[in-house]
Amino acid sequence: MNEFEKKLTMIEKEAPDGFDLAMLKKAKAENDGTNYSFEDIEEMREYNGVLSIRVPKELHRALVLHAKENGVSLNQYVMYCLAKSNANV
Repeated sequence: MNEFEKKLTMIEKEAPDGFDLAMLKKAKAENDGTNYSFEDIEEMREYNGVLSIRVPKELHRALVLHAKENGVSLNQYVMYCLAKSNANV
């Protein structure tokens, strides 16, 4: 057992409060009985929907301006552009 695990064992355990019980009840109601393997979970983690890229400043500026012209957020505009180009992938 490493030092962190030892410290965890020293924390006093508490009974769940009303909020905890409500969250557990909600989780149980939402559970569809699907079981996921460790590999499934790792794959889901791998594709979490977050894509962080660096682009030239002028491209960033152009994307922001196009998004504003279309009345959407930069994120929505880039998703639209990527979805459009996805047909060519």
